Amino acid sequence: MQEKRVVITGVGVISAFGRSWADVRTHFQAKKNAVRVFDDWNRFADLESKLAAPVVGYQPPKHWTRKQLRSMGTVAQYAVDAAEQALTDAGLLNDPIIKTGIMGTACGSSVGSTQDVLDSGLLLAGLESNFNANTYVRMMPHSSVANVAIFFGLTGRIIPTSSACTSGSQAIGYSYEAIKYGKIPMMLAGGTEQLCPSEVFVFDSLYAASRKNDAPQTTPRPYDKDRDGLVIGEGACMMVLEELEHAKARGANILAEIVGYGANSDGTHITRPNQDTMQRCMALALEDANLPPTAIGYIDGHGTATEHGDIAETQAAANLFGFKPISTQKNYLGHTLGACGAMESWFAIQMMNDKSFVPNINLDNVDERCGDLDYITGDFRTIDCEFVMNNNFAFGGVNTSLIFRKWR
Repeated sequence: MQEKRVVITGVGVISAFGRSWADVRTHFQAKKNAVRVFDDWNRFADLESKLAAPVVGYQPPKHWTRKQLRSMGTVAQYAVDAAEQALTDAGLLNDPIIKTGIMGTACGSSVGSTQDVLDSGLLLAGLESNFNANTYVRMMPHSSVANVAIFFGLTGRIIPTSSACTSGSQAIGYSYEAIKYGKIPMMLAGGTEQLCPSEVFVFDSLYAASRKNDAPQTTPRPYDKDRDGLVIGEGACMMVLEELEHAKARGANILAEIVGYGANSDGTHITRPNQDTMQRCMALALEDANLPPTAIGYIDGHGTATEHGDIAETQAAANLFGFKPISTQKNYLGHTLGACGAMESWFAIQMMNDKSFVPNINLDNVDERCGDLDYITGDFRTIDCEFVMNNNFAFGGVNTSLIFRKWR
């Protein structure tokens, strides 16, 4: 069977910098991040980090009904909202074809609605709780992807990808493979995450969260020798992936082509990344795309601003690619966990199409233990390239690498 080509024909985003590329790019150009101090977190005596990059003032669309909303916590609302934008962008929102079984969905987050997890905990503790008939469907790990499918009546395959920081990239990768191998012609794919202090607690307890509470604009600092940890963010990104001939037949606007996907497992440690398997993951994406390392014009790095993560991923990339341009957007928007793989893929595509790549901020002195790469700093970098790579790595030793091709 001949392999299919897979293109992206629609994107929807919710971020701390806005919903459109014009808005997001404007914030990138200002070279200021979205990180703020949460003074009300002082009520958590054991939490040292008070930093996060929130989506401020989010409200679900007014046309959504109470019945539609009752099964969705904020994390699912973000996913469904971004999916609605993506379908609109692709010209498919009111097209009955998407309900015929030819469109599926893949999506994930680190966890379901944390408020509902709390309500379940309060119930078990014998305390007053808002637990009700919809609590579980809001808190279940696949709440977002299930709500996307139900909201739009999608009856194709459904792929939950709740794998922490690779949730969004796995969703795109698995959807790409489903289309590439002829299983289905269209997929809605991406990731989502809602901000919760419980997520900050996780990294704070591992001494991996930034404590620069007095200087939020100076953190996080991926790849910098003075980094002190990550900052949690939130948001969502969903993409319409489509088989090329199907997209052409309906006159769709094509944003980019997905040409390679690599995925593997470290198989060594639950939280400490493995340089060798990270490098192998990138190589697998190149093999899938049938490309040499020299073809990649830019690497969108995972860039968590944690010591082990920064060093392992950059050493892996440098070993494979040599002195290649790299930057990350986590220094602007924080670590959006389940959403980052999709959001950063979108950033990489938009930068590739603009021939203009966002610099790292808060990178003043590259850690000498990081790989010998071309870390973009200062002004936007003009690069005219045909292929870009986005890398994401997650707790549990989950590694993903995606390659996108400029559509000409």
